[in-house]
Order: sequence, then structure tokens, then C-alpha cells
Amino acid sequence: VQLQASGGGLVQAGGSLRLSCAASGSTFSMDAVGWYRQTPGNQRELVAGTDSIGNTDSADSVKGRFTINIDNAKNTAYLQINSLKPEDTAVYYCNARMGGRWWYGNQGTQVTVSS
Repeated sequence: VQLQASGGGLVQAGGSLRLSCAASGSTFSMDAVGWYRQTPGNQRELVAGTDSIGNTDSADSVKGRFTINIDNAKNTAYLQINSLKPEDTAVYYCNARMGGRWWYGNQGTQVTVSS
């Protein structure tokens, strides 16, 4: 099973991006997803999570700006990030629970926000 994060890029402060997390190699659907980000020298931090029944949670630093959802038809999760700030600059990764266990994405997507 592989989880591929994509959709990052270079944007100006105040801009938006939609990140995608696509699963391949699994016959199970995502029933929970977590998006994380990591900056050099720091551990990954959880920014947002959701499950298949719509429970969501997000870090205080991104509340009101980041929205997470799962598209079961595509077995893909998304992270809509609005009102980007320079401090949101990081590599973003996704994890997903499928078939009763968590799978960890090691291929992140770079988000760079210029001021």
C-alpha cells in the first residue's frame, strides 16, 4: 500500500492550495486520515484529522483555515488550505487507516509560502 501526497507548491501569503492524498494497492477504503507537516530539524506535527463519519479535528494554528475530507469514491483524501501564512511552509504528509490498520505516507508534498 502506498500513500502519495501531492498538490503542494509555491504560493504567496493569503493564497490557497488543495493537497491530495491518494491510496494505491489497497482493497480497503480510507476510514480515517491524518495530515501532518514537517519542517527541517523538527518532528512531524499533526495538523488535521478526520474519519469516515465526519469527525474532524485540527491544530489550533490552522483552525478555520484548513479543511480535511475523504472522497471514498476515489479513495483519496484532501486538505484544503486557505489564508496561507509563511509559517505554514513545510513538507506535508498523510496517513490513512484502511482495513483496520494505519498506513504511513513517506512521500510528502512541499508547501512554500512567500511573504
